[in-house]
Amino acid sequence: MLRYIGRRLLVAIPTLFLVITAAFFMMRAAPGSPFDSDRKLLPEIEANVLAQYGMNKPLGEQYLDYLAGVARGDLGPSLKYRDKSVLDILKENYEPSLKLGVAAITLASIIGISLGVIAALRQNRTADNLVMAVAILGVCIPTFVTAPLLVLALASKLGWFPTAGWNDGALANLVLPVTVLALPQIAIISRLTRAGMIEVLSANYIRTARAKGLPESLIVRKHALRAAILPLVSYLGPACAGLITGSLVVEKIFNLPGLGKFFVISGLQRDYTVVMGMVIFYAALILVLNLLADLLYAALDPRVRLA
Repeated sequence: MLRYIGRRLLVAIPTLFLVITAAFFMMRAAPGSPFDSDRKLLPEIEANVLAQYGMNKPLGEQYLDYLAGVARGDLGPSLKYRDKSVLDILKENYEPSLKLGVAAITLASIIGISLGVIAALRQNRTADNLVMAVAILGVCIPTFVTAPLLVLALASKLGWFPTAGWNDGALANLVLPVTVLALPQIAIISRLTRAGMIEVLSANYIRTARAKGLPESLIVRKHALRAAILPLVSYLGPACAGLITGSLVVEKIFNLPGLGKFFVISGLQRDYTVVMGMVIFYAALILVLNLLADLLYAALDPRVRLA
């Protein structure tokens, strides 16, 4: 297993290199400059600012300097926020996104797997049709629709939860944004679990277990579910990364600090270093979570060997 992990980490290095390279030149190719404003800088002042950040050098030299900084763990200073480095911004804004993402994927996994199992055990019956109808609605209705509806119904009308705000991650402030983030994932996870359970329940070893007189609950819990969630494990890697890095819509509607909103704002401001830092963070997170998903897959499926 250690050899497998080592190989995956070696593959991750050129992958990150390609991501950094593509993001660097795409950001530089975008029109505009981080120092553009309604009030035009004097040429000599603009030249001094560019020299301060090394942006007066040829593009190839800037690229090599940036790679050298990344190799040292230095993602550079923000071009828009004074006295702040990219690492400072990531440290200050990752916690809300992390809390929301982990809570949302945990809630979605518990509810989605439960609904998928219920639907598979009652295939083509009322419960199955109801679960699949809810799943289709969850996939089709975007978060910018569900979020305002939940705020209107549960916060404005009933007053059960705050309409917006972080409040240091208080439980009441987490309920609505976590629910909004979890709903689409519940729909996807329930569909994946249902499909996997239906396939596994028709397998020969499940029929053998039933012929031996094992209780249905034991068959489902100990034998079928373990194999049925294998496709779900592969999906959860990138899904977790997407939720942990934040959702712009949710963070905007609920006025939450987080990486998603910061990423978009920095992109609009042409804050190259912040955007690059967040791209690297997201890419590294996907690589790590995909590695964990592969290890979990191997733990669940004894036929998989990690050499």
